[in-house]
This record gives sequence, structure tokens and C-alpha cells, in this order.
Amino acid sequence: MNPRLDPVQAADEERALRLIHFIGGSTALPAAASPAALGFKAWNLARMAALGLPVPPAFVLGTGWCGRVELGPQLWQEALQELERFTGLGLGNTRHPLLLSVRSGAPVSMPGMMETLLNIGLSDATLPGLVRLTGHPRLAWDAYRRLIARFGEVVAGIDAHHFEADLDAVRADNDELELDFSALREVANRHLATYAREASEAFPQDAQVQLREATAAVFASWHSDKAHAYRELHGLPHSMGTAVTVQRMVFGNAGGMSGAGVGCTRNPISGEPSPWVDFLFNAQGEDVVSGRRSAQGHDELAAVAPRVWDSLQRVTAQLERAFGDMQEFEFTVQDGQLYLLQTRGGKRTPQATARIALDLCDQGLITQEVALERTRSLDAQALALSVVAAEDGQILAPLAHAASAASGVVCGEIALDEARVRERKAAGATVVLVRRDAETRDIAALDLADGLLTQRGARTSHAAVVARQLGKVCLVGCESLAINELGRVVSIGGLDLREGDPITLDGNEGVLYAGTTRVEERIPQELLDRLDRLRSSHG
Repeated sequence: MNPRLDPVQAADEERALRLIHFIGGSTALPAAASPAALGFKAWNLARMAALGLPVPPAFVLGTGWCGRVELGPQLWQEALQELERFTGLGLGNTRHPLLLSVRSGAPVSMPGMMETLLNIGLSDATLPGLVRLTGHPRLAWDAYRRLIARFGEVVAGIDAHHFEADLDAVRADNDELELDFSALREVANRHLATYAREASEAFPQDAQVQLREATAAVFASWHSDKAHAYRELHGLPHSMGTAVTVQRMVFGNAGGMSGAGVGCTRNPISGEPSPWVDFLFNAQGEDVVSGRRSAQGHDELAAVAPRVWDSLQRVTAQLERAFGDMQEFEFTVQDGQLYLLQTRGGKRTPQATARIALDLCDQGLITQEVALERTRSLDAQALALSVVAAEDGQILAPLAHAASAASGVVCGEIALDEARVRERKAAGATVVLVRRDAETRDIAALDLADGLLTQRGARTSHAAVVARQLGKVCLVGCESLAINELGRVVSIGGLDLREGDPITLDGNEGVLYAGTTRVEERIPQELLDRLDRLRSSHG
């Protein structure tokens, strides 16, 4: 609450922050609604729904509830009943179960810094009802085992490796996306036993209890170490709080023409005006953004599901017209039907910042004044791009290839954890953080390091997005990378390198080299000329 407001204004502001608002159908945002009250995630969901875009219905608990102790079913009962009427489903109903996602959403974008829980409402009693509704026993058991593991990790504080061990024991050498329903049923039953053993109590079977505990955990994640570190890094006030959005689940893990994806309406590295998408078939959104899995690009989605791709292209054009900027969006496809789960202004490189602003201005989507404001700080130095420059007659042999999440080149020594990064940066070294997964728990190390290389992860993993925002060279999903943390050795393309050995990441070409290479800077003259013309027209 703003202490400079008079008591009446302060009370109005407090009520606004404590909004509980339904999103869906023709429901309009109340006059008191704002990004500060609803969080940007829910605010933009409501804007997309108003545009007629395919958004699953939801309700949002405003930022004013963050840190409050009086959370309980009575708080959201009216909104939940409206959601049940709208969907024709019931939370905890054994024949027509409503399943929910519970997501954080601060007034500013903090990608991956707070928690999300999916499949809330699934239990031993409601699982048969989900099978009847969907006709997908595999979907039901996959969703159930995911819920138990995620709930155990986030709410009960159980170390994720216990659930990973359950999964490894069943899948052996198989990919978990290839397991059938009987195998996933075994995983779920193992998870139930693990939960009871590690939490000293059974996994909650009451859907209302699940929702209450999930909501409290997502609010509490505002105070997590990584969220606190992100706010410190970006100078954000700790008093903002997060809202919580409770939304009807849609299932990308329904097999066939189903999947989950994250993308940008334009290329966030170069600014090229075409959608830039990571997608996983038969998966849920956490599989893409967690940084624990690699993903297919938009070419795969377009080839396998052309109708979905066509729908996505139409939606991205509509988003840019409505929001006047390149958007980063999250989506799910269930049985060929596209659903939008989030949109926000996308993180981008300086080169992309300039091109996108200029192109949007040329298209008439933003004014020249807006384009000037967005590019005001960009000059030749800011737009200079580091590139690998081979010596005369030299042929550089890449050690491996990976997906590029941020452009540029960095030559630095390998570091495998935050402690090593801190030690070597204090000594004045250039450092490349090498990790198995692109996870946001590495935010402090990533802030210090000069580049990031991961074995797994997608270009749109939360950590990759943060790396792009911080201006770090970032390569993810390097399949030929193996890490021996105990021996402090990495193997890349069959070559063993020790921690401290030099390596070069080329984010422009998506390749890496052993040792250091000669690097030079190139100025994008055409881009600078376009900026000069814009500025001279308003000189």
C-alpha cells in the first residue's frame, strides 16, 4: 500500500490489490483492475480472452493476498463455483472432475522464478472420471504421477531426486514420453509411497486441500531465494507480491496432435519477423520451460501439425497488433486445438530490439515516437556483435552443435557450479558455466558467468530467457555433452575437458570449439542506417 495516499485512497488501493477476478467468456475487467493488482500474467490473459483468443477460463487472486495468512476455500469459493458453472465440471467430482493449474504472476515478468503446480484436483477417486472424460488412460496416469511429484517437491519440500529415482526405476533406458499407461501407473504408485515415506503423511486426496496448499505454496514462492535474487538483480521492489491464477487444465500430454510449446512472435536473437517456437509433442508446459528437456523447433511443429501451425501464425499476428510489441507466449495443443496460456513482452538481444522496433514502426503497429523511445539507448557499441574470426587459411572444426538461445561469442574457462564461477570471476577470469539443465536455480551463477552451456533444455527454457535478458551467450541442448561432476570433467563430442580448460561458445552459429578462438566485432551498418533515418526524421 502506498503510505502517501489518504486513508480513503489507501483503502481503495488495498481493495484493488485484493481482487478476485474471473477470466473467461464475456466477463470484463472491473475498473479497479490493473497489472499491479492482478499481475501481468492474469492481466494479459484477460486481454487475450477479450480479443476472442482461445484462453482456458480462470480466476485470479490479486497481489494483495500475497503474504496473507487467511487463505482458504471460503476466499475463492464464489470464483470457483463460477468456473465450475462455466466448464460444466466440478473440483473433486468423481464423474466430471475439474483439474486446475495454479500459477504465479507478478506485476512484472520474472520468468521461472516462482512456482507452478499443474493437475490439481486429480486423486485416486477422480482419476477414473478423467479417463472417462478424455478416453486417455495414459494421460490420466501421466498427469497423476506429475502432480504427486511436483506437489511433493513444491508443497511438501521433498527432494526431487526421490521422484526421479522412481521414474528411472520404471523407465530404464526409455524416454518417459514413450511410457504407456501401465508403466505410468506404476510410477504414480511408487510416487505415492515415496511421498508418504518422505513427508511422513499420505499425499492429500481431497481436491480442496490440494488447491489450498498449492495456492499457499505459489504465494510463498515469492519469497524463494531465486525470486529474491532476481529482484535484487533487476532492482525490483520486494513489496510488489505475486498474484495467483487458477485456471482450467488443458492437456498437451493427450497423445496424437497434442503437445506444449513456448515461442516468440519474432526471432528474439535477430529480430527476424517470423514466429520462433519450441515445442514438445505429448508433453506439458513444464517440460519445455523447466530446462530439463530439449525441444523441437517450429519446423517440426509445422511439418507434423500444419493446421496448428497455421492457427499459431494467425494468433501471433493478432497478439502483435493488440500489444504493439514482440510477444513471448506459452501455449498448449490438446487433440489439435490450440490454447494460449500466457503472453508477455519478449526478452531480446539489442540487435533484435532495434530491428523489431523499426519493423513494427514500418508496419504501422507503433508510432515513430514509440520506436524512438525503445531504441534510444542503442548505438554502434550497443549493437556491435562479436563473431568468430578464423585466421587466414585456418579451418575451424566445431567440437559440437547446440541450440542458440542468445547471440555473440564468448571464450572462457569451464566452471561447473556457482562456487567455481565466483572464485574464478574474483580472479579476473572469463567463465562459461556448464550445466546439465538450463534451470533458474542457477540465476546467481548465471549473473556472474559470461556464458552458459547446457546438456539439456530448450531455447525458451526460463534460464535461457534470463540469459538472453542478461546479454549472456547461451547454448542449450548440446546432446554430445556429458558432465562428470565428481571428477570435474566434461566430455564434448568425445573430447574430455577439465574444469578450468578454455572453451568457445558461438551463439551466432550454434556451435562450440575447444580452446579459444580469435573474436572480432562487427557493426550491423544497415541497422544503424535505419536508426539514423528514424532519428533524423525527428531531429
